[in-house]
Parts: sequence; C-alpha cells; structure tokens
Amino acid sequence: MKRRPLIALTFGLLGCFAFAIAPSRLAAEDTPSVFQRDNIVAWCIVPFDSEKRGPAQRADMVQKLGITKVAYDWREEHVPQFEQEILEYQKRGIEFFAFWNVHEDALRLFAKYDLHPQLWVMLKESVGGQDEKVKQAAEALLPVIADAAKIGCKVGIYNHGGWGGEPENMIAVCEYLRENHAANNVGIVYNQHHGHSHVERFAQSIAAMEPYLLCLNLNGMMPDGDQRGMKIQTLGHGDLDLSLLKIIAKSGYQGPIGIIGHTQDDVELRLRDNLDGLEWLASQLNGEPAAAKPEVRVPLDPNVTR
Repeated sequence: MKRRPLIALTFGLLGCFAFAIAPSRLAAEDTPSVFQRDNIVAWCIVPFDSEKRGPAQRADMVQKLGITKVAYDWREEHVPQFEQEILEYQKRGIEFFAFWNVHEDALRLFAKYDLHPQLWVMLKESVGGQDEKVKQAAEALLPVIADAAKIGCKVGIYNHGGWGGEPENMIAVCEYLRENHAANNVGIVYNQHHGHSHVERFAQSIAAMEPYLLCLNLNGMMPDGDQRGMKIQTLGHGDLDLSLLKIIAKSGYQGPIGIIGHTQDDVELRLRDNLDGLEWLASQLNGEPAAAKPEVRVPLDPNVTR
C-alpha cells in the first residue's frame, strides 16, 4: 500500500482536529452579544455567600470567572468594607456596576472615586387610585434621584413583588418622573426570580420595559415556581428557560444581563452553574440541537423555600 506523505498526514490530522473543535468556537461566535461573558453582571454575591468572602477574595473570584461587572448588595456588617471593595475592583479592572439601595458612605465614596453605579431601589407602598399610587411612588424617589444625579448615577426601580414590582406600574412611575420632573436618569431593573407571575406575558412586558430597562437579571424559571418552593433555580434547569431566553434575544434588549447567587451556597459554584446554564441555553438559540445539559456543582435543596 502506498504511504501518504507525512506532511499530508499531518495536515489531515490537523484538519480533523480543527473540525472537532469548530462547533464550540462557532457556538461562542453565534451567541448573541447580550449573553456573552463581557456583558454579564454578578448579583447577590455578598450576603448570600456561604464562604463569607471579603472584598479581595470576592474580587479574585469574579476575575477568575471572567465577569467584569458586579452589582453590590450589602448588609450593615459590610458598610466598613465599602471603600476596600471599590479598591479591590479597581485593581482588577472590575466595574462597580450597581449598588443596592442608598447609603451616605457609599455616595461619598462614589464621588471620591468618580464612580457612577446604578442605584437599585424599590418603590414604596402607596395608597389610593392608580394615578395617585403612581404619583406617590414616583415622588418618594425624588430625593434619591437628586442625590444620584449629583454624581452622575442612574436610579433603577427594582421589582420585588407587590404593586411596585409589576412591570406596568414601574413603567408608569418612570414615565411620570420623566414627564413631570425631567428625571431621565431613572429606569427599571427587572428580576426574573421576582417575576414568576409575569411569565405568560413576558414578551409583552419586556417589549414595554425595554426603553427603560437598565439591567435584566436571569433565573431558572419553572411554572408557578414561587408557589412550589422553586423561586430560585439554576439557569438551564428551569422548564421555561429556553423559551424566555428566546424572547429576550428577539426583544432588541442589548443592556447588561445579571446572574444571581442568592442561595447561601458557595457563590462561586452557584455563579459557575448559572454561567454554564446560560451558555448551554444560548447555544440553542440558532436552532442547533442541544448538547448534554451541564451538571450542577451545587444542587438546590427542594425543601428550602427561597
């Protein structure tokens, strides 16, 4: 039998190898930019971390995961760490993307370091008819909006259930503030884990919120998950995840996408599971057959209500 020249054999093997790795490379290139790693925000990673990482450890973890943006949630015990958190992020090129609620020390530090994170706040409960509720909720935000404007920050209305968590009401408050107070630094932060009752109208809600949407935080979603002890699920392991991701991809939304910790587990493992799930879902958006679903590192306890 005639031998093939070594160079031809080598080229053939390289060609086979290239073909073998091409699908993963193409999958990454085909992933809509909104779901790619450089657009991801890590959320609920401070008080929800069972490992109780400090600012430097947390910044190292985020950098290792290839995430470049953090939305910072905190409790009173974390207030003395605010400045170190900022410095650790700066050392590693991580964006201090958002801050939960408002704190005087944080506002002072944002001005000191010329930072402009979004301030995520909930609407206050209001009474009366719809118009009066919108007015009350909107005007209660005016002091925060003014403080944010002084340092170039946006205010994100954060859905957390109740009247103030309904997309239609958040939109109405944004419109009222823009029309009556020229508050163009106000928008919406939408969380899927607080939106289980919205899934049937998710396409309409996203379309309506899109002009105001500052960040969209994902979650594994199950039908009536909040009523079945499955409020928080790993991305890719919810029955509704792919259909909801398709809606987002078609919506025209190009802003940041958040993934959440929130489960009092090792938050690095939880974030890794959600990143894997997001990549697995996004790879299917172009109609390609699904690869094997990624296994989770930290299974969620079905007996824990979150």
